[in-house]
Amino acid sequence: MSELIECPSGKMLSVRFSNTVTSVFLDTNEQILETVQENQESMFFHPVKYRVLFMDSAQQKHDLIPVSIFDLEDLEELHLEKNDIKVIPKEIRHFQNIKVLYLNNNNIMHVCEELGELKSLQNLDLSSNPLNYNSLDAISKIHQLRELRLYNVSLQEFPVELCKRLYHLQLLGLSNNKLKSLPTEITNLLHLKEIYLQHNAFMCFPVQICALRDLEVVDLEKNKLTSLPVEIGSLSNLVKLFISFNKLSSIPKTLCQCKKLAVLDLSGNRLQKFPHVISELKELNELGLSNNELTKLPSRICHLQSLAVLYLKHNGLSKLPAGFAELESLQTLDLSQNCFTDFPHEICGLKNLRVLSMDDNLISTITSEVRFLKTLSYFGISGNRFPAFPEEVLQLESVQKLYIGQDNGLRLSSLPDNIFMLKNLKELYIENNNLEFLPSTLNLLHNLEVLDCHNNNLKILPDTICQLHSLHQLLLQSNNLASLPDNLDMLCKLELLLLDGNPMVEPPVDVCSLGKSAVWEYLQDKRRKHALATKIQTLWRGIMVRKGLGPFVYLLQFGKKGKKSKKDKKVKGKNKKSDPKGKKK
Repeated sequence: MSELIECPSGKMLSVRFSNTVTSVFLDTNEQILETVQENQESMFFHPVKYRVLFMDSAQQKHDLIPVSIFDLEDLEELHLEKNDIKVIPKEIRHFQNIKVLYLNNNNIMHVCEELGELKSLQNLDLSSNPLNYNSLDAISKIHQLRELRLYNVSLQEFPVELCKRLYHLQLLGLSNNKLKSLPTEITNLLHLKEIYLQHNAFMCFPVQICALRDLEVVDLEKNKLTSLPVEIGSLSNLVKLFISFNKLSSIPKTLCQCKKLAVLDLSGNRLQKFPHVISELKELNELGLSNNELTKLPSRICHLQSLAVLYLKHNGLSKLPAGFAELESLQTLDLSQNCFTDFPHEICGLKNLRVLSMDDNLISTITSEVRFLKTLSYFGISGNRFPAFPEEVLQLESVQKLYIGQDNGLRLSSLPDNIFMLKNLKELYIENNNLEFLPSTLNLLHNLEVLDCHNNNLKILPDTICQLHSLHQLLLQSNNLASLPDNLDMLCKLELLLLDGNPMVEPPVDVCSLGKSAVWEYLQDKRRKHALATKIQTLWRGIMVRKGLGPFVYLLQFGKKGKKSKKDKKVKGKNKKSDPKGKKK
């Protein structure tokens, strides 16, 4: 089992995945405990048959660890996170084979001494508990421990005893605490590979960790660092360095000695110039420089031939250096919230680009050279100044997600009829515009799964929208819709339909507020009533015809408005009076 452990939301892509020890999975059902207990008393009980190595009892509202779990002495992995457990009982010592123990997000205050008797334990998570600092020394007795997570436990100091005894520790998670420094003894953790110190109170980079030559991941995001020490160059095995949202204005030249550095996040600092040392990191794969004060990029950025992900959001950039297309490995580029007035033609030479965000700039036109982006699948151009839908976008056949909502830019009044040229489009976001109608050709987007049109001026939906058979989400809030197409419920894959903020009549607002199922039921009932009315009308006509009244009834009910029958004319003629001058009657 692998999970995203160290990566909070909003992080750089594809970083901070950590694999936990995986045990053999036999059963996660609580019923197995009862089965074991019942059969232990039986003369036919076979221990091997009921050998359980993995137990998941997370989010079960336990206030105690179930006593029956302690009978599973072969257990290797136990999940008890997100309960309301207050005490780790002494019986925990029975788990002599346990390797992975998750007790995070409970209400544990005291770490009992018996926890230190778990000689096989390699992975322990006690995060988000109101732990008593003085009881943490018990952890130091677990000599085989490889991974220790103490996130969000209000630590102001890291226990020195843990530094002295946990020789095999490879991952130390201390994020979301109140640490200002680390003890000098941290240098004893010679095998440490990952240390997470995010969201603490460090004003100085803990230089002690620069002596840990095996370190591969260092996270000091969201602290108060103003500089990095020159000793950082000693971390020759460093692969990932996260120091975003600090107060850095420069980077030491010695960082270039970290030859293996592949991920560097410097977002949210005070950099006014691109740090030249970065261009010497030949193995760099992901670089985050968003939310700084950069106004230009040097041409030496083009030396980063391994760069696949580049974040430059929210700076002061208005152009790219010549030769930017030399970044042949680049797949993800974020230039949103900058000062571009023209679409940078240098981007069009990035042959492997898949994700491009140019949102919230000042762009009014897109160059026709954009057609060379043959691999682009995600394209964000929301919040710009297009006077009309930029039809150059329609040449991007590979695009699967298109964002052209106009939160901050000029609002579009229409979509082109030939939008179906985006034949691979799966998600279309056109919210916050002035659209009154959608093109009837929308049904030719056979792969469309998400259509977001909220906050427009839509008055009616085309009937062809009912043919978008791949559609999963249809967002239509805050428009001027009074009715829906009669066959909208033909969208059999639709999971989400939002209609609030419309003056709905068919179906009524109160039906729409109940969600998709209620709307579908209303539309189906409406069709049934219409079919029944048609059937009754047809039967009535048949009866009239059989009684010889068919033509008469037809004339009465369906004759042209204002046209008088011959009978009417005859009656009028009989009642005609002569004029007062004595003309012929």
